[in-house]
Parts: sequence; C-alpha cells; structure tokens
Amino acid sequence: DAPKREWSVQWSLRGENPWQRCWSWRGVEMAGVVQQLRGRFQPQVSGTTRLCHSACADRCRASFVVDAQRKFACSLPAQLPRRCPCGSKRLRLQASLADALESTETNLNPLTRVEVLSEALPYLQKFHGKTVVIKYGGAAMKDPSLKQRVVDDLVLLYLVGIKPVLVHGGGPEINKWLERVGIEPNFKNGLRVTDEATMEVVEMVLTGKVNKSIVSLINTKTGSQGAGTSAVGMSGKDGKMIRARQINPDLGFVGEVVSVNSGLVQALLEQGCIPVIASVAEDSEGQTLNVNADTAAGELAASLKAEKLILMTDVPGVMVDPKDMSTLVREMTIGETRSLIDDGVISGGMIPKVECCIRSLAQGVAATHIVDGRLQHSLLLELLTDEGTGTMITA
Repeated sequence: DAPKREWSVQWSLRGENPWQRCWSWRGVEMAGVVQQLRGRFQPQVSGTTRLCHSACADRCRASFVVDAQRKFACSLPAQLPRRCPCGSKRLRLQASLADALESTETNLNPLTRVEVLSEALPYLQKFHGKTVVIKYGGAAMKDPSLKQRVVDDLVLLYLVGIKPVLVHGGGPEINKWLERVGIEPNFKNGLRVTDEATMEVVEMVLTGKVNKSIVSLINTKTGSQGAGTSAVGMSGKDGKMIRARQINPDLGFVGEVVSVNSGLVQALLEQGCIPVIASVAEDSEGQTLNVNADTAAGELAASLKAEKLILMTDVPGVMVDPKDMSTLVREMTIGETRSLIDDGVISGGMIPKVECCIRSLAQGVAATHIVDGRLQHSLLLELLTDEGTGTMITA
C-alpha cells in the first residue's frame, strides 16, 4: 500500500570494463512492487522493496533494501554499502546530490546532507576560480522547467566560486520564427541553408529573443538570491569575439570559426559577470554568419584555457548502441575516440560534437563532457559528484 513514487537513478559498476559501463532507470513506480527493467534488478517484495544486484563479476546475490515509504534518494546513503558484500566491486548510487538540491522537503536525514556536502567539497575546492564553458541547447532550451533548472545551476556554480560561460544556439526557436514570416527552413547534410532573409531572422532570434530571455532568467535568479552578479548577453560579433569564414556558398551564410578573441569575455569574468553568448559571428568584411554553437563553445573554451567544456545535448552521451543505455561510454581518451569514429560506433550528429571536444583538448582545455541536458541538474552531477554523468573525453 505504499504511495507511488518516481525517481531517476544511475547505477555505476566501476572496473567491469574499460568503459565503466553505467545503467540508468527512470520513472519507476513504487506501489509495493518495482518494475523490472533490462533484467538488471530482480525485485522481491515485502514490507519494503528489495533490489537485488546480480551483475557482479562473482555472481553474488547481494541485496539492498530501500524503504518504499520514503523518498528514494533520501534513504539511500544510510542503507547502501559502498562495496558489494563479496568485496569484488565498488558500488555507488548517484542520486543524492540532485535530489537533495531538488527537494524542498524538510525530511532529508542529516546523514544524507553530510554525504552530499562531503562528496561535493573536493570538487568545489578543485574548480574554485576555474572557468567552465557550457554549450546550452536542445530540450533544455525548450522545456521551461529544464530551462529554469539550468539557470539555477549556473547561479549555484557562480556562488561557489566557479566561473560559468554560457554559449547557446536556438534551432527550434529559429524554425518557429521562420514559419511566422513565411520562410520554410531548409537543411542540407544537417546544416541549415541560410540565405540573406534567413540570416536576418537567425540573428534577430539568437541575439535578441533567445539571448535576452536567458539573461533575464539569470538576472532574476541572481537578484532573488542576492548573488551580487549579473548576466551579460552578447553575440560572437561583439568585441570581435568570434571571426568566421563561409563554409560553402551552397549553404549561404553558414560559417566556421577561424579565430577567437576572448578578451571581452575574460574582462566580464573578472568583473564577476556571467557571459551569455549567442552563436552568431562575422567574417573579415563584417558579414554576419551563423556558426555551430558546439564549435563556438569549443573554440571559446580553448581561448579562455577553460578547465572544462560541457556540451548539453538530447542524448545521454556516447553509446556503442544508441538504443541500449548499458553501452554508454563513461570515459575515453582522444585516441579511443578516434578509434570509435573509425569503427563507425560514433556517427552522424555525434561526430562534430566529439571532434569539437578533441580540438578543445588539443588546445589546452583540461576535460570535455557530453551530457544529457534532459537530466535534471546534469551540470551539477557532472561537476560535483564522483561519478559524473554522460561521457567525459580527456587527452
């Protein structure tokens, strides 16, 4: 008779293989029973819900009991062991930080709060004063609740001493406004064909509506929190920040980045501001060009010598099988990334993202990440937890 609950949880089994495979379950209902997903959990129901781990290399049958009457993440740290009882693997559930930040309830037990803070503290110390460039796009821009959570996370990162820089596109919003003015969106090989009329709409939407709405959300949040900072919106044209050249005349005014001048962004960071940058650039003759937001973010991260580049997407990360979450690649090097491209494992729209990461790493960025922007607090999970989220690419 337990009330229905929903939770999002990632279960990571360290050391099983080079990719440190991760399994995720979402939307599982607790109503005295637990839905079996992917065969990884075998529930046994009594007064509480028993989750049996059977993926251990030694095939042990260790069981972990979760109280069905309480919020899932809040009861985990006190009840789950750090290691499988057989001693062969280190187990960890990553849900406490996001849920603790998300929850407005007062029933979080003290141990949960202490464990959340103790896990985050080393990362707060490590990244204090460091610059993190975030490419913002996809579902996280379309869903108002996700949009607000990204803003909340940005402000939190600023408050703990991290310097966030946000670079954004705005494809869905551009398409909506093109339809309003009677221009049909046209794509070729995944790239938007941008004639003069389309370029006018692109610039208007990205540097006007989208950019200023993000700035407004951040400034409203910082004002209510007394954060002592403000967001400043701009495009790649401001301060001659991003210079580009036309890729292909057949694509119209679509550009590729050729140089970045990050002086203006650096000055804003030193003044305690949060830069919000639309992915619009210009060429040497002043012609406005539409550039890929991933590429713009990567090149800007390299110019700023950022600690991290985080690309927010609509997928969990790099997966060997896009339909199987268990094949998520947790961490890989540049060499391993190139091998996966050559083998056809990384294909389609993921290729430009990982290539963007590789270029950034080659130019001095310490680490790059591809994370699921649909996951609540994905930025905080990546930066402030042991397990992180998505795929990390390092040199």
